[in-house]
Amino acid sequence: MKPIRLVCATRHTRQQFATQTALGQSLSIFRYTTPPELLLYDSNTHGLPRIYNTAIEYSREHPAILVFIHDDVWLNDLFWVERIYDAARHFDIAGLAGNRRRLPGQPAWAFPKSDFRWDEPQYLSGTVGHGKGFPCNVVTYYGPSAVECKLLDGVMLIADSDKLNERSVRFDERFDFHFYDMDFCRQAELHGLRMGTWPIGITHESGGAFGSSGWRSNYQKYLEKYGERITL
Repeated sequence: MKPIRLVCATRHTRQQFATQTALGQSLSIFRYTTPPELLLYDSNTHGLPRIYNTAIEYSREHPAILVFIHDDVWLNDLFWVERIYDAARHFDIAGLAGNRRRLPGQPAWAFPKSDFRWDEPQYLSGTVGHGKGFPCNVVTYYGPSAVECKLLDGVMLIADSDKLNERSVRFDERFDFHFYDMDFCRQAELHGLRMGTWPIGITHESGGAFGSSGWRSNYQKYLEKYGERITL
């Protein structure tokens, strides 16, 4: 069985990661005979696609179930390791929340248009907790999990490294911390990989940075790449 390898970039030092980040503190709680691997890029200043691609290249010689995960994620699920294996068996790429459809110019997995209004309930999938620690402040139920999707939230993305390497699927390094997940899902679809959501209990400390200058810059790059326009 392939090991689970968490791939995480953090601005903190390695010592700070263990005590000051949600993911680092979460991992310190769990005890396993064979613990999941952690591929940590500490004191990071690079965009996530560059970090994630480095991890995929490393997996050519060291195959694993890759889990691309943010450092501000609390792992609340006692069975998160088993659920990750289940997700990888069911889908080529799995996430926690997503959308069953994708529209031209769509600015985020949950928002079909640039007015940032939620998509219709029948298209959304997954559940994510928001806040600090556990219990979290809010649990957002988007829709049923374990369904096939076109777009996935990048807070946690799960994939068998062999499938990514066989299809030469990579993250586009023109993006940094925004739209890398949207683009990755489109590339996965173009290469025939099946995507969907899976139920894994987490709490995400961040609500995103929609509308920020960095977000808008990447949105423009995304629209230009696919020859699309902003939808109003």
